[in-house]
Amino acid sequence: MTMDTKALLAEAEALKPQLLTDRRTLHRDPEVGPSLPRTAAYVTERLTALGYTPRPLAGGVVADITGEDTGRCVLLRADMDALRVREATGLDFQSENGAMHACGHDMHAAMLLGAAALLKRHQSDLKGTVRLVFQPDEEGFTGAKSMLAAGVLKDAPTPKAALALHVNSGTPSGMVLCGRGTFMAGCTLFRVSVRGTGCHGAMPETGVDPINIAAHIYLSLQELRPHGRSPPRSLPW
Repeated sequence: MTMDTKALLAEAEALKPQLLTDRRTLHRDPEVGPSLPRTAAYVTERLTALGYTPRPLAGGVVADITGEDTGRCVLLRADMDALRVREATGLDFQSENGAMHACGHDMHAAMLLGAAALLKRHQSDLKGTVRLVFQPDEEGFTGAKSMLAAGVLKDAPTPKAALALHVNSGTPSGMVLCGRGTFMAGCTLFRVSVRGTGCHGAMPETGVDPINIAAHIYLSLQELRPHGRSPPRSLPW
């Protein structure tokens, strides 16, 4: 069955009042880290109201929806944690608990709830399963790892692809940016140890200065440039 994209877009636009409510509710009460009990409870409540059977997983929330059971599965993921910064926007839905959704994860979660609503309306058109994943602690780098360890990609049906996005305040509204290969930033922690050799100040040639070495490493890192990246493409939405 061919889906009418214009009609689907109109359905999405009609969800705006609920999306605003979801986003502002989450924005008003942000939580930080791997444990987001109030946020997870709100997401669970909203999914349940839409007819899903959500389940907790490693601090996050997961829900599946299946149309025609083909064994295929696609995963849609949104993060839902905030930053430990104090908000001073003056908005009528401003957070006042010392944390803030300054990175847009309140919007990500609301957008996935919107997708959940549309998918439920068109469940009979689905050729397979869509797994909805609401992830904690993206900012602390542990949320995805915890959910992976808990089996979010192993539970049947096994997802064959995963889709995620991130809002960008510098992109015009109504535009989606994408690119071939690696496109969004990732976080990888590493440690560099520099060991020197002590010496007397009057005989520096007999020693090895680790501060000088570390400074050269840092300056060299600033000269790195990515290679082989295709320029991003903009798609009107």
